[in-house]
Amino acid sequence: MLHEVLEFLGGRLRVLDMTIGAGGHAEALLDAGTESLTGVDRDPVALQLASERLIRFGSRFVPIAATFAELPPMEPVDGVLFDLGVSSMQLDDPARGFSFREEGPLDMRMGPEGVGARELVNTTSEEELADILFLYGEERQSRKVARAIVRARERSPIETTFQLTSVVASAVGKRPGGPHPARRTFQALRVAVNRELEELTASLPQAVDLLAPGGRIVVLSYHSLEDRVVKRFFLGEERLRILTKRPLRPTEEEVARNPRSTAAKLRAAELAEKAA
Repeated sequence: MLHEVLEFLGGRLRVLDMTIGAGGHAEALLDAGTESLTGVDRDPVALQLASERLIRFGSRFVPIAATFAELPPMEPVDGVLFDLGVSSMQLDDPARGFSFREEGPLDMRMGPEGVGARELVNTTSEEELADILFLYGEERQSRKVARAIVRARERSPIETTFQLTSVVASAVGKRPGGPHPARRTFQALRVAVNRELEELTASLPQAVDLLAPGGRIVVLSYHSLEDRVVKRFFLGEERLRILTKRPLRPTEEEVARNPRSTAAKLRAAELAEKAA
């Protein structure tokens, strides 16, 4: 939803991109007149790719290796952008272990730190696994899937994405024409491994604190859990004036160009006044 992002943030002088990824949004904003853009990402590969892509902007682009909740002290900014979830770059790399459609090690970490999905799947109790799948993946058959995972790992550790996919598919079955049976399980594990909802919840108030008067915050989310956190925060934050009464969705043309944008929702708000 690049067009919509530019409508809200294009031309703003100082922007903080909380999820720089490969630098696509950042490049468009810098081309549109942003004088200084700080790009944050926990993924060193993403930061390197973004830095190479944006080298032509010189000192106008500043990369920072950090998670949402680890921002160093900064000067106020005129806009903050969050593009949540896993990036296409991460999803398309089998070695990262994010995709149930590609064979790879069961990892799912967005950065080099922390515990990966392999450890989570092979060491977490059945009850805790079921809770993770239900809370973070909204998997209605979470207990059945958790039970199948525990039984499978008792025979041998679950090491790869395809091993896990097979276990989940055998537990819940697959409806012809329906979504992949492992989709919710993989989402849940990824969210848990990277503490995505906790990071987002901690980061949103920090982002508002960084806004200059009249500054805007734009959030692109890709599943209902993320969007719910953003919606509740916007409604409960007295300093913000909501600019999108309902979340904006991608056009049919954009979905045709990029099917992964289908679930995207964009919410935007503006700092009405600084707290005293």
